[in-house]
Parts: sequence; structure tokens; C-alpha cells
Amino acid sequence: MRLKALLVDDEIHILKNLQAVIPWEELSIDVAGTAKNGEAALVLVRELQPELILCDIRMPVMDGIGFLEALRELGSDAEVIMMTGYQDFSYVRSVIRYEVKDYILKPIDYDELGQTIGRLAEGIRERKAEQQSIQREWHQVFHLAYEKVLYDVLMEVGGGSAKPFLKLHELSGEDLTFAMLLVDVADYSQKERNWDDKERKLWNFAVHNVLQEYLSTLQIPYSVLQVRSGEWCVLIERVPAESYDRAQCEDWSDQLREAVERYLKIQIRVALQPSAVSLEKLARVYKNLQRSLSLNAGDNTAAIVPERKKEQSEHSQRLWDRIEEMVTGLKRCDRRKTEAALRELNESFRKLPDASYERVQPILHYLCLHLLREMRSMDVIQADDEAAFWKQLDRNPGIRETLTVINRLVDRSIDNVMKKKTSDVLMLSARDYIERNLSSDLSIDALADYLGISGSYFSLLFKQRFGETFVEYVTKQRMEMAKSMLAISDKSITAVGQMVGYAERRYFTRVFSKYAGLLPSEYREQAQGRTEILP
Repeated sequence: MRLKALLVDDEIHILKNLQAVIPWEELSIDVAGTAKNGEAALVLVRELQPELILCDIRMPVMDGIGFLEALRELGSDAEVIMMTGYQDFSYVRSVIRYEVKDYILKPIDYDELGQTIGRLAEGIRERKAEQQSIQREWHQVFHLAYEKVLYDVLMEVGGGSAKPFLKLHELSGEDLTFAMLLVDVADYSQKERNWDDKERKLWNFAVHNVLQEYLSTLQIPYSVLQVRSGEWCVLIERVPAESYDRAQCEDWSDQLREAVERYLKIQIRVALQPSAVSLEKLARVYKNLQRSLSLNAGDNTAAIVPERKKEQSEHSQRLWDRIEEMVTGLKRCDRRKTEAALRELNESFRKLPDASYERVQPILHYLCLHLLREMRSMDVIQADDEAAFWKQLDRNPGIRETLTVINRLVDRSIDNVMKKKTSDVLMLSARDYIERNLSSDLSIDALADYLGISGSYFSLLFKQRFGETFVEYVTKQRMEMAKSMLAISDKSITAVGQMVGYAERRYFTRVFSKYAGLLPSEYREQAQGRTEILP
């Protein structure tokens, strides 16, 4: 980290000596400017914002004391070394209140001065690094909280917490609009059946990171919210709403699809809203984009843009509404609402003849996929049961047989949801939060606050549920994800470490080596079967 220094003295030969004798380059300090008096120095302080100032006390126009007083009134926290003659030593007392760090007597001992500057520069760097770390942590905490608000609005949970929080964002809910893109892994139902839990976590993590990496290059405010396994909602702030550009959104969509296919060799599908979306419409538009992806299941070639002229008939709209009510009832453990929506859905479908199956097949497919994905995210279905349901659905049964399968799915979900204890639900939420935020700072206090319980109670529940402490669990998840990323990608060791929550390569290497028994580069060489160690 290079620093800027300002030299202030009315004696030209001293300014020249300071520039020539002090090993500024060795100290990684740039002499940004020189001034002959305090008044000229103040002008340079405003312009250059130096971190270190060497200043004489006796100068014409404005002396060192007047300069120091004005400097602190400006709010500058620059470190100051005063230079003074022996006869002016009594002046030192008057500068103490201005937080002068050191003083040097004239004639100047340049070796001593160089050592003093080096010591102060090291302290400045340590302070700036600490401030930057605090700023990064605050920014990360703020962004996680902001994304939590957006997620709650999207999923219609969390009550009215959005607008008070958005005051911190300096935007009201009415001012804030978004470009919304819904990203889904192509043929997800087939892939999920072939993936074990480790592979599912890996691919979800990898896709999420590729989406974030591309969007970060745009240098615009964005959020990538993983709504469920294999599905992400990308929200890009558009303020004012008139700044929405559909062609630009379609280009973003194309770039996202290309990036995921290039890095991960899998395809994603993207649906985008053709206009800016306000905060209060996020949930409704999200559901509309879900439907668009489901009804265009075979289209992987371009962004899917639902136009108004393609809106569903009144009958189809009622079916979609019943489906959403049923899923919402399951999520909220509301047996009565879920069963009422299921009865209405059954009645609507049973009025249709089998000959209409082809017309309603996309809706039935969406319903089954929707239910199975939600059941998996709620951890209310076992892998064997899910495989059995898919086996039945793969036989392309008629409407009545498909409805029988759906009824069994919902009955099974209701029973399993009702059996879950509050502690089980809390720990499932904790596990989901950890999976979605492996690259962020994770702590017991943050998770406990997210769940609305005390840190000690969280630690107790976590150990009971997972059989290991929070730190042990998070470290294991990060290390396993790092091993997978080292095996499938050519990203640098530093980048892989950052992806799983370690800002410093050295610390990541130490933790990884202790966990895996190999250096990250050695593990990559072994996993990829290469003859050379990658950087």
C-alpha cells in the first residue's frame, strides 16, 4: 500500500534534502507535493489528501501551529512530524493538542528521520488496513441483510421489514425498481435425479459464483438470490425506472448463459421481465417468470420474455393460482389452505377429458417439478421416494393418474411438514443459509440473529442436529467445496479460497492442508491428473 507525503518548509534547501535523502521509494511513499508555508500547504492537503506530513514550525504567512489547527478543522487525520529548531522547543507543547505524532530537531538527522517516517508509515498502513477490513465487513453485512430483505419480499415472507431497511439504502420502496432475470438449470429435473447431494451442492455453488463473477464485471448494483436448488433470481437495480433497457437485459441474459456454459459445460435457461419491476411486484413477477420457463421447457436457445399477449386464459390462470396457494400452504405448514387448494385443483382437472391432456401437460409438469423441488428444499422427501415418484411420472400417465401421484406427493408433504419440530425447521434454515453464503463471513451470532434465537441456543441446536460444532461444520463444508472447485476448475488457489470464504491465500492454504493433508496445488494436481502444479 503506497502512501502520499506532503513536505512543508520555507527553506528550499531543506525541501530538496528531504526529497533526495529520505528513501521514499524504499518506504513505498510518494512525495505528492511541497509547500513553503501553511497556507499553500492547506491547498495541497485539500487536493492531494496526504497520509503523512512533515512540517516546519516557523514559516511566513501561516506558521506550523496555524497550519495544524486548520488541518484538523478540515477533518484530516494525516500523521504529522514537526521540524523545529532547538530554540523553538517550547513550541512543541502547543502542538500536542493537534495530535502531532513526532518532532525532529534541526539540524535534521536524516537517518533518524527516515526511521521515524518508516515507523509511522507502518502504523498508517495497519490503521488503513483495519479500516478497510471494517468497511468490507460492514458492506458485506449490509449486502447480506439487503439480499435477505429482497428474498423475503420475493417469497412473500417477513412482514413489513423491507421499507424500514431500505431507508439505509437511501431509497424508498417506490423509487427502487429492478431488471429481473430468472435463471434455471436446463433439464434440471433430469440432472437432479442423477446428482447426489455433494454434486447438487457443487453445481449450485459453481453456477451461483459464475453468475456473480459476470455481474461484478458490469459494475452495477445487483443481487443473485438462490430461490431454490437449480434456480436463481437476478435483480439489477434500475433507478430511475426509465433506465430499464430490454435489449441490454437480453444481452445480459446471453452473456450469463455463455459464461455458465463456457466455465461449467452445462446449460441454463433465462426468463426476463420486459419492463422494470417495482419492489411490491417482485413476488408476482417471479411467479410469472417461473411459469414462462415451465411452459417453454424445451427452449434453451434464447431468453424467454413473457409478453402480455401470451397471458394464460382465465381457466389456466385459476389453475396457476391454485398451484401457488398449495405450495404456499405447504411452506407455511398450513394444512387447511394446502388441502383446500388441492381439492379445487383436483376438481378443475377432473372436469377435463383425457383428450385434453396434451394441452394441460405443461401445467401438470410444472406442478410436479414445482412440488418436488419445494419438498426437497424443505427436506420433506427422501431420495428413494422422489425417485419412485419420477418413475411413475416418466410413464406419461393420463390426467387422473397424474393427479393421483400429485395427491400422494401433497399428502406426504403435509404429514412430513407437520411432524417437523421447530428446532428441525430452524436448523434446516441454518443449513440453507450456510450453503448460500459459504463465500461470506459466517458466525454464530449472524446465524442466530438471522433465525431470531440466542447464540447459545443456536449452538446447542446445531450440535444436536449435525453432530459437530458450527465452526467444524462450516470448515468442512468450505473445504469440501474447495476440493470440488480445485478438481473441476482452473481458477487460481487464491480465487478458490476467496470463493469459499478465505480472503488470504496463506490462511486458506493452512486450513486446507490441515484438512486434506495436501497443499491446494498438490490436491489439484492429484485430482486433475496433471504433471504440473497450477498457480
